[in-house]
Amino acid sequence: MRLLLDTHTTLWWLDSPEKLGKTGYSLIADPANDILISPVVPWELAIKANKGKIPLHPLVTDFQKVIQKQEFISIQIDPLHAIRSGLLPLHHRDPFDRLLAAQSLELGVPIISIDAIFERYGVERIW
Repeated sequence: MRLLLDTHTTLWWLDSPEKLGKTGYSLIADPANDILISPVVPWELAIKANKGKIPLHPLVTDFQKVIQKQEFISIQIDPLHAIRSGLLPLHHRDPFDRLLAAQSLELGVPIISIDAIFERYGVERIW
């Protein structure tokens, strides 16, 4: 199974796995699953760190090293993802979540996230 991780889910997996739901944790831990990480994740974290909202995370400073260690798969932002994100209804104004929703829809993969707003876009959300 291929699964996309939301930003908070990625952070919790790396730093506080006890915050993950049992289902999400099991799916991420299962080596049979392909765990996809969007560039949205380090981009969002870098902006938050630059604003002083969070400390600079190794996922930003050593992105490739961290995802390789976790055996995650880095995906790209395709122009179709960007277009779909821009055309989504304004249920949510967060551009990072909107882009993750668009990627989930375009790739046909569920997202692991606590954030129920994804369901308003027709995204399959697992928690």
